Amino acid sequence: MTKFSWRKATLVAAVVPMLALSACSSTGGKPADSGNAAGGGQVASTPRIKIALITHAPAGDTFWDTVRKGAEEAAAKDNVELLYTGDPEAGRQAQLIQQAVDQKVDGIAVTLATPDALKDSLKKAADAGIPIVSLNAGEGVSEALGAFTHFGSNEQLAGQAVGAKLAEGGYKHPICVIQAQGHVGLEARCAGVKAKVPGTEILYVNGADMTSVESTATAKLQASKDADVIIGLGAPITLTLLKSVATAGSSAKVASFDLNKELAQKIDDGSVLFTVDQQPWLQGYSAVDALWQNKRGGFKIGGGQPVLTGPAIVDKSNAADVLKFAEQGIR
Repeated sequence: MTKFSWRKATLVAAVVPMLALSACSSTGGKPADSGNAAGGGQVASTPRIKIALITHAPAGDTFWDTVRKGAEEAAAKDNVELLYTGDPEAGRQAQLIQQAVDQKVDGIAVTLATPDALKDSLKKAADAGIPIVSLNAGEGVSEALGAFTHFGSNEQLAGQAVGAKLAEGGYKHPICVIQAQGHVGLEARCAGVKAKVPGTEILYVNGADMTSVESTATAKLQASKDADVIIGLGAPITLTLLKSVATAGSSAKVASFDLNKELAQKIDDGSVLFTVDQQPWLQGYSAVDALWQNKRGGFKIGGGQPVLTGPAIVDKSNAADVLKFAEQGIR
């Protein structure tokens, strides 16, 4: 079988620094940092500006703690007042964009998991002359919705990377678990897996209720005796799927997308095969910094193309190194 190479397919138009190796998910369980997130470095001498970061983050997902940490570090360095808000309900996310427009912010960074619901409010932002960048979700519609660049992983490409790695391992019947039906990035991930492993099944679960996720996945594994691997599309989902595998008495292995400290540990100890990381710290940092650069000199990072922050495979060979960064909250 031909080895999959995502270098051939990559759309990167600008180089993003990779801090080691390196759908999705909330503000997480931690409050915002109160001090200088940049750790005491010199703050830019440019005039203070206000940037809104608006995500589709559901409650409890540590993924968004990492995005926010990167954004806060860039804001501290760039003399930016960062307004972070998030809501998984598309209509409320649109309202948050409108609030940012009303506040006359100097830039908007936004996730586009449900682009149709956000297009009207983003048009108002563009009509008001507010620069926009997107991150994490919506790469394919970013430009059409007024963003001058996008920071994230090509989700179809990331899915193909996972599918290729599973195919190399001889897996033929994956179950790809989608925790938010209609989320364009999550759907693209599973489509990418299926493109490489045609026997892939899709399982929809309610990602807002981990008890429901566990029971739904357990029932599916009990009914699907030929399932040889189950794939979570976010670290908290994957960690819950480990419980489902045990409860179902299934021989299926577990693979993942995205990363947190606990998942990195599970990969290191062999409980999870691997994950494909989109490096969310870079997404938050780069989105805020790009808007500051645009305000400072009219710069548009990416040259009109997405700036890819992944995919980056984390497996047994490098999980211990990645774990060191995860313990710092940046992976």
